[in-house]
Amino acid sequence: MARRVLGAAGLAVLQAVEAAHGGEPVLVACSGGADSLALALAVAGLVRRTGGTARAVVIDHGLQPGSAAHSLRVRDQLAAIGLPAAVITVAVRPDGTGPEAAARGARYAALDAALLPDERCYLGHTLDDQAETVLLGLARGSGTRSLAGMPAARGEFVRPLLGITREQTRQSCREQGVTWWDDPHNADPRFSRVRVRTAALPVLEAELGPGVTAALARTAEIAREDADALDRLALAHRGDDPASLDCVALLTLPAALRHRVLRNWLLDRGAAEVSRQHLLAVAGLVTDWHGQKSVQVPGLTVVRQGVELRVDRPAAG
Repeated sequence: MARRVLGAAGLAVLQAVEAAHGGEPVLVACSGGADSLALALAVAGLVRRTGGTARAVVIDHGLQPGSAAHSLRVRDQLAAIGLPAAVITVAVRPDGTGPEAAARGARYAALDAALLPDERCYLGHTLDDQAETVLLGLARGSGTRSLAGMPAARGEFVRPLLGITREQTRQSCREQGVTWWDDPHNADPRFSRVRVRTAALPVLEAELGPGVTAALARTAEIAREDADALDRLALAHRGDDPASLDCVALLTLPAALRHRVLRNWLLDRGAAEVSRQHLLAVAGLVTDWHGQKSVQVPGLTVVRQGVELRVDRPAAG
């Protein structure tokens, strides 16, 4: 493929990748969509200039007719831009979380298994994806951590394009003469994210003016700073015994910090889910205790023994 002079969009994507890159070998997760192809193009360009190491992987979820042939086409497309690529086929099994979450879980497990030592996996999530994630979190009422959206980096997974719009990735592909694939699932209204993308966000932009998407992504950045700070403070107030919490010490904390300590402790002790209702019920054992014996949380039964909270036994059912 002939190399072209980068236009404004391609340059913006490349600069975002450069800012995220620490010299490590890169594994690009590429579906063949505009976002991940723009990411792959930028990584390939970076490697050509710096002499680094990069490769790509295409995950075939097997959820659509012709997915295997499509994955092979994307593999060949990546090879043409200078990224050796492999196709990994995964089995997406219903797990009670819904089809989107099940596919995501299978995908991340495959990517994690594919990583070589010292490699980091680059993902093509954009500013638009971040805004959608924040809006979904807001609709669920899941708190600050949910509003924090997707982190720019977590472990070996990196999202260099969270400051780049979806239109910029498409324009980057156009500038470089690369044709992308639009996944039909991205237009299927059965999925909540698709409804946010095609209905909710356009209405917000029309009624509140342009810039809502960027504002939501900015909210994620601010919320993540706050959530990270609360998590650090909560860790400092956990005490020395991971199996229990001191109710007297908890009672001295502001509600926001007390709730964060309780939520993190419950999840660490094996709770399957901690809703606001569950959290307030457990907090009541600390702040409004009048002899009640226990509180049920999915996966756990929490009891107060003297001045301590403990997990007595797994919750029935």
